[in-house]
This record gives sequence, C-alpha cells and structure tokens, in this order.
Amino acid sequence: MNERQRMKPVEIAILGFGTVGSGAYRILNEHADAIARRASSPIEVRKILVRDASRKRGVQTPPGVFTESMDEILSDPGIRIVVEAMGGEEPALSYTLAALEAGKDVVTANKLVLALHGRSIFEAARASGRRIAFEGSVAGGIPVIRALREGLTANTIERITGILNGTTNFILSAMTDRGVEYADALREAQSLGYAEADPSADVEGFDAAYKLAILASLGFEGYVDPRRIVRKGIATVTAQDIALADKFGYRIKLL
Repeated sequence: MNERQRMKPVEIAILGFGTVGSGAYRILNEHADAIARRASSPIEVRKILVRDASRKRGVQTPPGVFTESMDEILSDPGIRIVVEAMGGEEPALSYTLAALEAGKDVVTANKLVLALHGRSIFEAARASGRRIAFEGSVAGGIPVIRALREGLTANTIERITGILNGTTNFILSAMTDRGVEYADALREAQSLGYAEADPSADVEGFDAAYKLAILASLGFEGYVDPRRIVRKGIATVTAQDIALADKFGYRIKLL
C-alpha cells in the first residue's frame, strides 16, 4: 500500500463532462500522486453529473460514477466538494446555490454566473459556512484572484485594467501583425478552437465585462454589476483602423 492509498480521500463531484469537466477529471487522474502530496489528501471523483449516464464515453471511469440526479450528489454526505463545470447561467446557478446550502464547498470557473449572481452566491456561502473557489474564472494562468483576495489585502486598489479575453487578443494581433481582415482572423480563431461557433460573448465584449466585474468587485470591495460596465466589442474594427492606429504608434486592444 503506497502513501496515497493510506490517506483518507477528499470525495468530490463534477457537474458536467464536456471539455472542462472531462479535462478536470483527466488531470485529477493523471496527476493523482502529485495532487495528493500537495493537498495532503488524494482527490476521489465520486460522482459526475451528466444528461445521459448510459452514453458511452471515451474515458475510463469506475462503475456508477455517472449520474443524472443532482439530488444524489446533494444527499451524499461523503461528497465534500462540488466542481461546477457546466457553464451557462442555468442550471449552473441553481446547482451552485443548492450545493452550498447542502454544506458542500464549490469550485467554479463560471464567470457569467459569478459576475451576474456573485452577491447571492457569496451570501449563500457565508450562510452555510462553506467556501466558493473561483480562481479559474479570470486569468487563471497568471493567477490573479488569490492575489486580490489575499496577497494585496493591505493595499488600496485604485485602477484595474488589462487584456482579459484571449480570443479577441488573438484576432487583433493577427490583424495587426499579418494584416488580415477581421472576418479572416475570426475564422482562423474558430478553426484553432480559440473562438466558439457563436463568438458573440468574446467579440462583443461580454466575456471581458464579466471578468472585469469579478475583478472590480474584489478589488473595490463591493458588487459591480457587469450590465453597468460600458462595453464595446471588436466586430467593427477594420484593417484601416489598425493601420491608422499603427501610424500614430498605437495598437488596438480590447481592455
């Protein structure tokens, strides 16, 4: 019996098994030993919520791990953490609130739900004495959420600005560096998987507004409604705009 097998596991549930959910499951399994050492406990995925539990998937999982019932997850006292990987507003919001009320910690990268409903989510977490972890919602590769919540608590934040959307940054960089038109740069981003089939959340600035609302709410210690943020996307940016900006020594970016 190795060290990981001797440690008591932390049992979790994953909601959704698309790109994010399946990716999380794969990483938890591939790096199980390293995660157990760093967390002082192994992580065991006890349940995965899906629409169709009978559907065949190209992933090796223990028998009975897939379920179509959120109630089964909520009523399981062994499950301590719920990872919301569904995306969208509903049922992700309702399931997040239900998990907190059931006494489970929640991990989510759902920027839409956090930006629009952060106040009610954090109130539910405080009321139940549970935690909501959301580092992956904004600039998870840096990272920045924990820096704002913990590392910079003694500082006064006066301004927050930055490039928060990778899709639009790719498109604008392609237009600037290679002189391609917006439509061609967008098609390239979609073919590479950087942009969705419906890219409006990115190119119209919604994604950046949600992320900015989350950062501003943390930095300025009060709820910032993303619907009140002045938002302008990049869909109307032309090659002529790029050239004119370059003439004066500037580059166009979505901030």
